[in-house]
Amino acid sequence: MSRKRAYRSKMRILADMMRAIQSEGEEGAGPTKILYAANLSHDRLTQYLDELIEKDLIKEMSPDNENRVYMLTEKGREFLREFQRIERFSEAFGIEI
Repeated sequence: MSRKRAYRSKMRILADMMRAIQSEGEEGAGPTKILYAANLSHDRLTQYLDELIEKDLIKEMSPDNENRVYMLTEKGREFLREFQRIERFSEAFGIEI
């Protein structure tokens, strides 16, 4: 019997990316960490990172002028808190988001 992979919404993918960034704390997360944690292709990663930056949910830093890292903004932390609240609420009713 084959297992069907669950479809992830764009919002879930963005939240997965933001959780990966949050898990790295004050140092921020590099693109590779986010790519693996969110299970994305490089093209999709780049597209979603740009969107998160544009919406001021994350910011790009380059502490050593070579390696890029991403950090949540205050707006991003607030978004993630609210997403997790909605996630718990929907799961209580058996609805996946």
